[in-house]
Amino acid sequence: MPKNAISGIVITFNEEKNIEECLNNLKEVCNELVVVDSNSTDNTRAIAERCGAKVVTHPYIGDGLQKNLCLEHVTNKWVLSLDADERLTPEMIEAINNLDLANSSFEGYAFRRRNYIGSRWIKRCGWYPDWLIRLYNHDKIKFKEVREHASVVSNNYQKLNADIIHFTYPSVDQLFAKTGRNFSYRGAKIMYQKGKKCSSFSPILHGVNAFIRKYFFKLGFLGGLDGLSISLSTAMHSYLKYALLLELYRDEKVRKNTDLNKYN
Repeated sequence: MPKNAISGIVITFNEEKNIEECLNNLKEVCNELVVVDSNSTDNTRAIAERCGAKVVTHPYIGDGLQKNLCLEHVTNKWVLSLDADERLTPEMIEAINNLDLANSSFEGYAFRRRNYIGSRWIKRCGWYPDWLIRLYNHDKIKFKEVREHASVVSNNYQKLNADIIHFTYPSVDQLFAKTGRNFSYRGAKIMYQKGKKCSSFSPILHGVNAFIRKYFFKLGFLGGLDGLSISLSTAMHSYLKYALLLELYRDEKVRKNTDLNKYN
């Protein structure tokens, strides 16, 4: 039984394979569940409702913006944000249930995140410990209102000595497929809307820089084939993002056929 009054929040799009386990996991520490779904075409919403979550439908407007929409529907001041493919470890559940949030002097609590490819825990390339504030008092802080890679920022938080698990990619091929299909195109559209400029050299320069940073400075070379794959995928993402941005500026036909307001 949860000790604290915490609202668990999740944003979803076609997460029928993940959402039930995610919500049942959150029930270990939360007395309220809120899901904001961006028009899933599978059974995500029905499963979430069956798990006892309050489900709200809203078009996807970007990572931080969408997560902050959840706050309009919670009744507790403390919220715990997980993605559908993330789980609390037993150690984290115990750590959260041992907190006295009603008398806490902190704005939030940061978790270590273990990122996985398949069943392989990736400890290089900056993928661990990957500290993130996920439990926070939303009266004081919330996610940055950005469209990608949003985070909660605070100068008054505590790190919990426990992990959450992120099933980042089911296999190495998805590492490359998802990067190209989703992240690069989304990033390019966001940069275009912000008026970000680039040159013909930008794609290759950013791609090479991303590879060097991951493989050498983030010690990807110590991670074997997975370290190399992640470094190459990061380089591909950076290259494609700037190549697509350049295309949006240079090709009127591509620009006309691109919905700049669609992010998923």
